[in-house]
Amino acid sequence: MFMALDTDILLYRAASAAETEIEWDTDIWSLYTDLKEAKSIFNAQIENIKQRLQVEDFICCLSDHKSNFRKEIDPSYKSNRKGTRKPVGYTALVDWVRDTYKSLSKPSLEADDVMSLLATKEENIGKCIIVSDDKDMLSCPTKVYRPTRDELLDIRPAQADAYFFTQVLTGDTADGYPGCKGVGEKTAAKILGNRPTWSSVEQAFIKAGLTKEDALTQARLARILRWEDWDQENQKPILWRPK
Repeated sequence: MFMALDTDILLYRAASAAETEIEWDTDIWSLYTDLKEAKSIFNAQIENIKQRLQVEDFICCLSDHKSNFRKEIDPSYKSNRKGTRKPVGYTALVDWVRDTYKSLSKPSLEADDVMSLLATKEENIGKCIIVSDDKDMLSCPTKVYRPTRDELLDIRPAQADAYFFTQVLTGDTADGYPGCKGVGEKTAAKILGNRPTWSSVEQAFIKAGLTKEDALTQARLARILRWEDWDQENQKPILWRPK
């Protein structure tokens, strides 16, 4: 058994916790980060998780911060985050993790995708625990540990698919895609019922004055890649299509 760590989140928390304001003079302030402290905080997070899950082996999963395939699908993806700065020293911490630990990133993918690819690769099925507080990982059919809630989930394929369809309908304000106009979680649950199907998602979009193509675009933004969605030879995503 091994863990796929959402290292983006762990690094962000470590860097934020180690960031300090300093007043140099009247009306003159700056920020600094003690990288030694940030590294210690990061290591402590990992040790706590290892002890909780009784798993030693782990891979640090990282986003490709240079490109993102979802922005090619919709340039407005995560545009609501423009201008939001990373904590001081964040990039240096990322480099340190790459040099210090077993880590993995993929061209144009987010850490979410990298974790899911690892967990759904055939030889890893049943052997990988995704460690992340990101609710998007509920659409991945594997074991998921949510540290903040201290919650270990075993997500079955049908549950993962249902959550994926729910995300397509409701959208995600944090990631900046709208989903289907007027559909929240309660309405999505009614639309999908006990046997969620893609056709019910499409019909909801059409009823809202949208199109099947709109539904497909939202699905491709919402989809956390599984191994079946990855072209290993060419190192690029296979855009999701309904079966």
